[in-house]
Amino acid sequence: LRKKGLSIANKKSNREAKEGAIGIFSKDKLTVILQINTETDFAAKNDTFLSFVENIATIALDSKNVDLSIDDLNKIDVDGRSVSELFTDIIAKIGENIILNKLSLIDHSEDSLISTYIHNSYKKNVGKIGVVLKSEVKSLNEEAVSLGKNLCMHIAASKPLALEIDQLNIELIEKEKEIQIQTIKSSGKPENIAAKILDGKMKKFYSESLFLRQSYILDPDKTVSKIISDFSLKNEFKIIDYHLFVLGS
Repeated sequence: LRKKGLSIANKKSNREAKEGAIGIFSKDKLTVILQINTETDFAAKNDTFLSFVENIATIALDSKNVDLSIDDLNKIDVDGRSVSELFTDIIAKIGENIILNKLSLIDHSEDSLISTYIHNSYKKNVGKIGVVLKSEVKSLNEEAVSLGKNLCMHIAASKPLALEIDQLNIELIEKEKEIQIQTIKSSGKPENIAAKILDGKMKKFYSESLFLRQSYILDPDKTVSKIISDFSLKNEFKIIDYHLFVLGS
């Protein structure tokens, strides 16, 4: 049976898998967000597959390794079977190529507020878009929890590329500059104002791409940074990091 399962998995390994599910689970002082892909949306909504997503998440959490990679996870032994072999089993059972695409573990500290959000959910904690936001807050009250949740919803809707400019991929910045320079040149603008136009274009790019500079979806007249600074006047709130997984990306 194992040989048969491996044979099925090998035959399906080259088939494209862009559907699937994103799951977010927590245990003790850890939260995991992971993306497991299937070939079809139908398979992704299958109870067997959804239970498998939760099982893999539990294994990751039980490792208690914040730096756990996909390769590391695949090698973990579960009752005499590696996680990689568990994937072979589920592929044989469901009949589609199934891939662990992304994985991140986030540790909690006493001052941490871990906020999560699942969009287009299949079941609790599993859906098509997942967000985990890690913040530090002075007083962990209902207002802080609500802000964390709303910020997660903002991330899911606005899909920022990074927290701030120092975390944005340099190659992406240079590529955007090159595109804007070519656009400015083709418009025939004189060089003495081209630099100003480029500066304005890049500011707009950053305001659309960077989380803290984006217009807050619940109050578009303010940036996310402004919302946080206003809130911090009564309860200091600082964003540490966020994780955004979007199915198909």
